[in-house]
Amino acid sequence: MSTETTETPPATDPTTPRLTVGYLATPSGADGVVLAVALARVTGAAIDLVCVVRPVPYDGQPGLAQYQQRIEAQAARWLAEGAALIPEGFPYRTVVAVNDSFTDGLASHAVATESEMIVVGGTGDGLLRRHTLGTISNELVHSSPVPVALAPRGYADRVDAVLDMVTVAVPVKPGTDNPLPFAEKLAERAELDLRLLSLVSLESPFDDDSSRNARTAQITVARELLEKTRAEVNSELDVDVLVADGATLDEALANLPWDANDIVAIGSGHLGSPNRVFLGSTAARILRWTTAPVIVVPKNR
Repeated sequence: MSTETTETPPATDPTTPRLTVGYLATPSGADGVVLAVALARVTGAAIDLVCVVRPVPYDGQPGLAQYQQRIEAQAARWLAEGAALIPEGFPYRTVVAVNDSFTDGLASHAVATESEMIVVGGTGDGLLRRHTLGTISNELVHSSPVPVALAPRGYADRVDAVLDMVTVAVPVKPGTDNPLPFAEKLAERAELDLRLLSLVSLESPFDDDSSRNARTAQITVARELLEKTRAEVNSELDVDVLVADGATLDEALANLPWDANDIVAIGSGHLGSPNRVFLGSTAARILRWTTAPVIVVPKNR
């Protein structure tokens, strides 16, 4: 069950891709809206700004229908505030969805409208420019049937954000879920540069010749993999390769340079179900360290 406003301005093409944006009247809600605008700016997508409210359980008392209407009206007012962050000319509509779960409400809307991804902010109590998962975002990155785009805290300050490069974490281990096909399609459609990233860390407590030689060998293998991968992607894309290495994975991530206009694509962990998002341990560490928005891609997508 949901109510929605007329799209403003209307999308002229019925095949226009859509983004489902989970909105609450909080700073993180604003972060999600601004990230959705940045994605819409380069992909031409229309924005569905969605607020999910719980149904009032019927207990036989009069006036419950009116109370439900007031709750939905309040959500509609919040959505109007969020829509004020969308610049003129971007097609959008606001939707009040009724569901027992905010996460399920967003996912159901995204599937029903064939949205390309769900876009949300994290929480408002993390480090500025970093990612901190809240209840909703945490549930989404462990269950969503469509890609989930996460805005770092404070992203709403970048109202004119323009994405120009997608960094994709290419797995080194065979059999690991690979987000490259998704990232390549996004780069092609949005005309973004593509950066292929591989992380190397020995995670060894010893700093001796044997450990250093092992890490050097891993770096060589990772570079060979990335160069081979670069030769296989669309030759019209501007593709860069980068191996980030360190004594630990956290050190490797800390050494990574992040541009203000990056967005990062990461795959789902091996414990996830097919065609569902599941944030694995390595992806979670990338999320913790990066200052860029992140898209978590469903397994086998």
